[in-house]
Amino acid sequence: MAILPLLRYPDPRLRMPCKPVEVFDARLAALAGDLADTMRAAPGIGITAAHAGILERLTVIELDGPASQRVYVNPVIEWFSPELQRHMEGSVSMPGVTEEVERPARIRLAYRNLAGESRAEEADGLLAVCLQHEIDQLDGIFWIDRLSRLKRERVVKKFRKL
Repeated sequence: MAILPLLRYPDPRLRMPCKPVEVFDARLAALAGDLADTMRAAPGIGITAAHAGILERLTVIELDGPASQRVYVNPVIEWFSPELQRHMEGSVSMPGVTEEVERPARIRLAYRNLAGESRAEEADGLLAVCLQHEIDQLDGIFWIDRLSRLKRERVVKKFRKL
């Protein structure tokens, strides 16, 4: 496996929507492995192919180390709960800064696994936050776009100072 170079904010590719994966093969599995290695090195708990400049709908999430690894191909959120939760978020493409983001507390999503098989699951807590954050990235929505203008400007200013 390899550690991939990461795009850094404000690279415009971070705001480009990703194309659905159509071929489920060894290249895709290898990319997922490389993304996992890259995420651990960053460090982070979630990463998308877009963070590495590969505009494909692939994300890897590890909330509790490698044994908890989850890979989502072509994920789409089908339902959001009306209840909200706040959580500190950041990005491997904007290291060193975090801010509290409000998102739905629970979600239901559809996706494919690395073999191309259709899957669905519900998530809450940190997994729901992480999935929404990474799926936003796949849709070309960078995490700071979910902040108020004032908070966004403060985060960008802090990042530029780093």
